Amino acid sequence: MTNLKREDLMSLEEYAEKRAEFRAQVLELKKVRNIALGDHATLYFENEQTIRYQIQEMLRIEKVFEADGINEELEAYNPLIPDGRNWKATFMIEYGDVEERQKVLATLVGVEDKVWVQVNGFDKVYAIANEDLERSTAEKTSAVHFMRFELSADMAKAVKENEAISMGIDYDGFNQIVSPIAESSRLSLMSDIQ
Repeated sequence: MTNLKREDLMSLEEYAEKRAEFRAQVLELKKVRNIALGDHATLYFENEQTIRYQIQEMLRIEKVFEADGINEELEAYNPLIPDGRNWKATFMIEYGDVEERQKVLATLVGVEDKVWVQVNGFDKVYAIANEDLERSTAEKTSAVHFMRFELSADMAKAVKENEAISMGIDYDGFNQIVSPIAESSRLSLMSDIQ
């Protein structure tokens, strides 16, 4: 997997013309790349296409067309593209009611270190969370965390050989498990592995 470059992106004019079709494709892709871990937590797995969409949307919203601005967006988002031996995801703790969410976040300090993926036949791989900046304090965790799941060569080989994938959270009072994930999700995540 390689990082996106300026020449990989559409101009604002071209994106305006193709946005509806591109958006529909990405939203369809995201359906199989979003793994609900219970009712209030979701892993949103990123890939080159989801990140390209995010960058294009940011450039469109901010009306950025100059090289420096485009390069800033690329630098911000490229680290979220998996590199062939890992999965990268945004982990979100989702409660519609703001007060309830704040109360729950105060009880989940460190939850980001307890999110895992598991390839059938191997140990769990816990997330490497928030490499860009700290999102938890002693009093509460954030509702959004950025995660990387590093796979060994043997795990990557097993993924490519169609082994099942499970995911979950090992956090007292917030334990979740999805075992195995849906076949459509497994196939999409398999495409991230080289």
